[in-house]
Amino acid sequence: MAEQKLSMTRQRRVIMEELQKVTTHPTADQIYTMVRKRIPRISMGTVYRNLDLLAQAGLISKLEQAGAQMRFDGNPANHYHIRCIRCHRVDDLPPGTVMVTDEEVEKKTGYQIAGHHLEYNGLCPACQAQMQKTKK
Repeated sequence: MAEQKLSMTRQRRVIMEELQKVTTHPTADQIYTMVRKRIPRISMGTVYRNLDLLAQAGLISKLEQAGAQMRFDGNPANHYHIRCIRCHRVDDLPPGTVMVTDEEVEKKTGYQIAGHHLEYNGLCPACQAQMQKTKK
């Protein structure tokens, strides 16, 4: 999504700073907990509203999947994710894992690409280890 002009209030700045400190792709509730350490009187509604506005402005990304809580990413650049089907952990795929660019897709399809979403699903290493322990 193209970046839009958005005034950077203290609340928005703190929300973005806290989100950009982590690579865990937190939920709105987790972000609220993080932000409250710096702005104790902020409301959950304010956090939700500002997350939505920051995402609309292209400053952060929303990660949505049916049946799972929405998560947020402080890195709005195109990149890919992998989600654990057991614990719902979300990680960034290492750069270079997926090599197809928007330009290549445009050339092959004739579409003018406005954006894309790609997410892999599987079992994270921690869940695999836990499952191995329960099998023994």
